[in-house]
Amino acid sequence: MSGAVRATGAAPASSSPRAAGDHGVSFREAFWVWLRVAALSFGGPAGQIAVMHRIIVDEKRWIGEARFLHALSYCTLLPGPEAQQLAVYIGWLMHRTLGGVVAGTLFVVPGVIAIMALSYVYAGWGQVGVIAALFFGLKAAVLAIVLQAVFRVGSRALKNRVMVGIAAAAFVAIFFFDTPFPVIVVMAGLIGYFGGRSGSPLFQGGGGHGGGGKGLAEADSLLGEVLPDHAAPTVSKALRAAAVWLLLWLLPVAVLLAALGTASAFSQIAIFFSEMAVVTFGGAYAVLAYVAQQAVEHYGWLRPGEMLDGLGMAETTPGPLIMVTQFVGFMAAFRDPGVLHPMLAGTLGGLLTTWVTFTPCFLWIFLGAPFIEVLRGNKALSGALTAITAAVVGVILNLAVWFALHTWFHETQRVRGAGLSFDAPVLGSLDPWALLLSVAAMLAIFRFKAGMIQTLLACSAVGIVLHLLGVT
Repeated sequence: MSGAVRATGAAPASSSPRAAGDHGVSFREAFWVWLRVAALSFGGPAGQIAVMHRIIVDEKRWIGEARFLHALSYCTLLPGPEAQQLAVYIGWLMHRTLGGVVAGTLFVVPGVIAIMALSYVYAGWGQVGVIAALFFGLKAAVLAIVLQAVFRVGSRALKNRVMVGIAAAAFVAIFFFDTPFPVIVVMAGLIGYFGGRSGSPLFQGGGGHGGGGKGLAEADSLLGEVLPDHAAPTVSKALRAAAVWLLLWLLPVAVLLAALGTASAFSQIAIFFSEMAVVTFGGAYAVLAYVAQQAVEHYGWLRPGEMLDGLGMAETTPGPLIMVTQFVGFMAAFRDPGVLHPMLAGTLGGLLTTWVTFTPCFLWIFLGAPFIEVLRGNKALSGALTAITAAVVGVILNLAVWFALHTWFHETQRVRGAGLSFDAPVLGSLDPWALLLSVAAMLAIFRFKAGMIQTLLACSAVGIVLHLLGVT
């Protein structure tokens, strides 16, 4: 059975469909534009989405402001990295499935290459004094950058007391009560859905990362107001997309399980990051809170400080911030290589992690985006997005606190009782130099408006100087 599906109560998407390519943007031009977006995509999801907005909406005028924010809203609701998913979404709108594949792949490639190279250095020479000192400085700066993300997303998402309350409740739930992140997302989404459906203005808002103001009108964009013919949702296209991308995603996982069993590091990497691709909603920083706790506390693949080192790598290289998972997979396989050489095992572990992390992103877009395109203007969907984005602020704050505990203190202890379960610092293990360097990074970013790259480089240099002086 096949046929176009229209959402009731939604704003009409177009009066008549049009063919992909009618907008006048050639595939070759799009390729180079997406490569440029990828090369400039530093600084986490907020910075990457800002770059994409500037190039795609303001400069190239491919799509209008409302369509960009609607696509961003859907991507924010999905598990996984919303910036890369947004690239897939827009690439698909402009040039069908191939356009989405090219846009999403190019967005990832620079980060894959950079993180792999840095993983080699870290695994081979990470314990050398100067290298360790460099990453000591990076950790302090990364904490300040995560706090900046809290304020950046929070300034756009927490527009009223209801949203502040949702963010606070999310932080308390995940930090003090160890509530699973998917439970927090579902609860926030339900609150927002019914709040938006009621028509309350408290639950209406745009995407959590910006693009405020009216911006470019749809009628003035190259794509226009109409819905491209390939974007019309049908059951047959949905089933085909699900079959192809589920096979690409899960076939390697099944082969590994059959060949190596569940005890292999490669099987554990495939299973864990496949699960992560399904349950980690709310963007890169929210994903990292989950990954850090599981990779460090459950699997023991990394020490807490090493997770911060990996995040420092991802912050200073182009591509999605979630590329830090490639570093996690690399180190997990490097330390449990089986019969392989550790570096070869690490390489394969990193690439496997990247595959099972990003392949599902294409599935979510190609399966769901056609149906989302006809839901533009739906108040209930907007309300769910707004509430989930508020909850994500609390989750990112949890990540910042978790990083602070493991950056400033050499030891922590788990507190349990009366339903509580959280990490507390061992005060006698405080590292004063790490604390001072973090405070300096915060002052540089918040008080003096220093750039992210400059702050990371400066803190790394200070870390090396402290090592040479013999104080760390």
